[in-house]
Amino acid sequence: MQIIKVQPEKFDTIKRITHKTIAEIYPHYYPRGVVDFFLAHHNNENIMKDILAGIVFLILDGEEAIGTVTIKENEICRLFVLPKYQHKGFGRQLLNFAEKMIADKYTEIYLDSSLPAKNTYLKRGYVSIETHKIVTVNGDILCYDLMKKYSNYKNCKINYDGKNFVPKRNTENGEVDGQTVFHYHQKENTIWAEYFGGEIKQGFLIGMVDDNGNLAFTYLHLNDSNQFRLGKCNSIPVFLENGKIEMHEEWQWLNGDKSKGTSLIVEV
Repeated sequence: MQIIKVQPEKFDTIKRITHKTIAEIYPHYYPRGVVDFFLAHHNNENIMKDILAGIVFLILDGEEAIGTVTIKENEICRLFVLPKYQHKGFGRQLLNFAEKMIADKYTEIYLDSSLPAKNTYLKRGYVSIETHKIVTVNGDILCYDLMKKYSNYKNCKINYDGKNFVPKRNTENGEVDGQTVFHYHQKENTIWAEYFGGEIKQGFLIGMVDDNGNLAFTYLHLNDSNQFRLGKCNSIPVFLENGKIEMHEEWQWLNGDKSKGTSLIVEV
């Protein structure tokens, strides 16, 4: 098995894979008008334009052309595997290839999911962020989802703005637990968060994020015993298979016994 970049002379192969897959698979999920819309969308002009841009790839099993994928910046497009080769791992290999290429440059991966592929993408950790409808010429309605997944590239820049985390593990001298929620914000390389829940009445942290997404911050909270606790923490992000981020933390109290500890918080 190999995946190669497509040259213009392979145009007919890409069109054949694309149109044959749509014509045989999509009628099980969509009315005729929607199938015709997909076929028209993947027309000669659009396919050749992408080939000339150097963003179309072909998966081969020996000399046999099995499937294709198009990668437009951080978006996966036109991923098709011929019907007789489906459910044999070729689609998964194309998806792995596309995700790896995108993860070299981008934090997030996007794709438009048709109904036949949606369940596969959900299992891969993608989430639906928008649902779209297109009314075709004969009145049939095409429904599809815009889906997103965080890339698994550890050195890509992470934007924490709007992310929420909950503790998964903490040492005994810590005070946050599974009921505590952290709401993060970011502007340029400054991060801050509010946190509360469990033993924490209200807390706030502020710090810096480096180019690899590592955090260094100071935190202050009021606990259920009406004590103010002050500390510092360093956090290292790790991407999970579902695209979520897990933060591995080393922290130390700056008041009280000034003991140290470790914790693990997970994006929700």
